[in-house]
Amino acid sequence: MELSENALRVLKARYLLRDEQGNIIETPEEMLHRVARTIASSERIYGGDPGQWEAEFFDMMDKLLFLPNTPTLINAGKDSGQLAACFVLPVDDSMRSIFDSLRNAALILQSGGGTGFSFSRLRPRSDLVKSTGGVASGPVSFMRIYNTATEVIKQGGARRGANMGILRIDHPDILEFIRIKRSEEELLNFNISIAVTDAFMEALKNGAEYDLLNPRSGQITGRLRAKDVFNEIVESAWATGDPGLIFIDRINRDNPTPHIGEIESTNPCGEQPLLPFEACILGSINLSKTVKLRTQNSELRTQTMEIDWDLLARIVRLSVRFLDDAIDANKYPVPEIEKMHKGNRKIGLGVMGWADMLIRLGIRYNSQKALNLARELMRFIRDTAREASTELAGQRGAFPNFRGSVYDIPEISLKGGIRNATTTTIAPTGTLSLIAGCSSGIEPLFAIAYKRLVLETELEEIHPYFLEVAKQRGFYSPELIERIRAKGTLRGFREIPRDVKRLFVTAHEIPPEDHIEVQAAFQEFTDNAVSKTINLKHRATRDDVARAFLLAYEKGCKGVTVFRYGSKRGTLVKFES
Repeated sequence: MELSENALRVLKARYLLRDEQGNIIETPEEMLHRVARTIASSERIYGGDPGQWEAEFFDMMDKLLFLPNTPTLINAGKDSGQLAACFVLPVDDSMRSIFDSLRNAALILQSGGGTGFSFSRLRPRSDLVKSTGGVASGPVSFMRIYNTATEVIKQGGARRGANMGILRIDHPDILEFIRIKRSEEELLNFNISIAVTDAFMEALKNGAEYDLLNPRSGQITGRLRAKDVFNEIVESAWATGDPGLIFIDRINRDNPTPHIGEIESTNPCGEQPLLPFEACILGSINLSKTVKLRTQNSELRTQTMEIDWDLLARIVRLSVRFLDDAIDANKYPVPEIEKMHKGNRKIGLGVMGWADMLIRLGIRYNSQKALNLARELMRFIRDTAREASTELAGQRGAFPNFRGSVYDIPEISLKGGIRNATTTTIAPTGTLSLIAGCSSGIEPLFAIAYKRLVLETELEEIHPYFLEVAKQRGFYSPELIERIRAKGTLRGFREIPRDVKRLFVTAHEIPPEDHIEVQAAFQEFTDNAVSKTINLKHRATRDDVARAFLLAYEKGCKGVTVFRYGSKRGTLVKFES
């Protein structure tokens, strides 16, 4: 493995096996063998050769072409053996359901998974509780209990626990929910999002009011002016980054198994909408490794690169098989989750290293050329993943809930169906991209040279392609790198050529509208959803936040999260999927 110093530090801190005394007892290569062997063991179920597929899975990971989500790297081959990153648990309007879900969440968080909940079914604050004659305390009070439990559980867990808390826009307690994280000490282990309906967006557009519904009785309990509620959302998001928006009707229009249930929540970063009790195993292709040399001019010291589509297709097919095998290799913490996951067999293949790929191709991140390539690339990945899933269905059978799903049409049924209800998801890839030595998910570069805190360790980062270009073009010096590290961007450095500055653009040099265009371009060809932070400068106004939210809805995104640089934030920015 070609691992950077920082990648090794992260692997040693979190991923590599330890003995009872806490001593590391495996190398990174041995970790990958452990993962490949565990996943390939599922091949026996279908009459395949585990040895052959272990070698192929290992080779793909060893070359850093693909990595599965963090729980797979940590837990594969262990007694716990929990491999999925994303879960959604139901919270029904009863004390039994509320605390059953909390118990199940504890088991998931302990194993390194992230959990999403919709609290929309809970009766509002001050509503009648017939069984006791008392009054209800409302969804936010129970979220506080979940938050406290997460704080305790994560101390002994595989990694920092994370939750997503969602409330529908038409819940009577929506204003309390919107404002909750303006207090810095509130819900530190939650990202929160509002499930926004098309009806609300229509009322907002028309300057109208909309109905609030008591989930217990289904009755209208009041009306609010959509604009007033939207302004409250904008105020909180401007100040803290929370809440995000989930466009719930759009998500359910893309629900592949509506006959099994309705989607009401997502995982902690919003990219994986799931049914109650559903899980998903994610994996990401390192796009920076799928670029090859097209032409080279030794006199001018220049070279032209292109995408290696054949290599990309091979990785997609192998990754789909890996993730499908992982479902069978997984040891589930809750029986209901095993039943749901094996019923729909959802997988989430995504990408990382997008910004790096663009740099290698000589394309600026926020250009029309980049947007066009995003659509072409993601369409190719989605189509290839679905073909691979269809081929697996021919060998192994369609996912059990296929009958009645959106795929239950003659042209797909006659081929034997499809193996996985979803195949593509774009996750944030926090520490995974650090291990792979590439840019995170589909995000732009955060900075060219900087220090960052990962797992309580300060790491110094300098973008390797910038270093390469600086040396090739003759403007490199250690003193220049130190000055860039102090500033983060290349703006104002006269010794750096203009074309290099244009190519190595960073997150805060990109307008929020362009961030959303990138998210929308990938979303167009992604089954599930897309994790993407809409970065705003510290001086961004509330109107900038409002415009970002409205544009995300207009452009077809399934959700949106904004983060204004330097705003207070009482929760984790990203969960390591």
